[in-house]
Amino acid sequence: MPGSALAAGHRCGHVAILGRPNVGKSTLLNRLVGEKLSITSAKAQTTRHRIVGVVTRPDAQFLLLDTPGFQTRNQRALNRVLNRTAAQAALDADVVVLVADANGWTAADDRALSLVPEGTPIVVALNKVDTLAQRERLLPLMAQLGARPAVRAIVPISARTGRQLDALLDECRRYLPEGEPLFEADALTDRSERFLAAEALREKLFRLTGDELPYQSTVVIERFEELPALRRIFAAVVVEREAQKPIVLGAGGERIKRIASEARQDLERLFGCKVYLEVWVKVKGGWSDDERRLRTYGYP
Repeated sequence: MPGSALAAGHRCGHVAILGRPNVGKSTLLNRLVGEKLSITSAKAQTTRHRIVGVVTRPDAQFLLLDTPGFQTRNQRALNRVLNRTAAQAALDADVVVLVADANGWTAADDRALSLVPEGTPIVVALNKVDTLAQRERLLPLMAQLGARPAVRAIVPISARTGRQLDALLDECRRYLPEGEPLFEADALTDRSERFLAAEALREKLFRLTGDELPYQSTVVIERFEELPALRRIFAAVVVEREAQKPIVLGAGGERIKRIASEARQDLERLFGCKVYLEVWVKVKGGWSDDERRLRTYGYP
């Protein structure tokens, strides 16, 4: 409340989670929030949208911005959009958490670091420390990063196990502005159930097609009905070529049935109700290199 002890000492602000592809940004957000909001897979740039995860503590509310992994190899329209999304999150943030692999720093990490505007504090989260055979290998890397003026703190973490995540939030809190919460205490995200449904399906699509399905595939929710204790969802998997359609369908339609079944189970856990999910496949040639069509599919 204005003028209360909460307003006097409480902090609230945006924390952008940046990094190169596949360093664990989405896993980190999900672990901090306590729910699977941001999808994960072994494919680069699985995250395609800016997602806000809300973490509320008595002393602060953290608005976590998950972002696509920044990369420069592919210059299709989709990749340009994703890179812009990551860069905009860095501009909007009060503090940036740069997630890097504790096993070593790369030129791709430097490119992600270059997105952070001058003057924005950076907390480096050295992820995957649970995979290090020799922890002392961290010391030279921490010394190297600590010499950079914008880096205010370095926290070795494991997003997979939850190690040191409270310490990471403590460091971020120092750079948030004072202010009251912007979301209710039980809020998890600013995204709608419709959006989360599309993301859940896209995750299963990426995971269950392996390397068989090229990067140019997405999910569009064509109808979403919210009923008491039930969600009725009708979705299309969009691919670029007719030859990709049977990859999604699988023999006798078995693969798309499994994609839908596993996504439905995740959504029932997330929504806390029964879900009816119907999925089909559509072919839209060139959609991933057409910025106008990307906007119709919900990309910024």
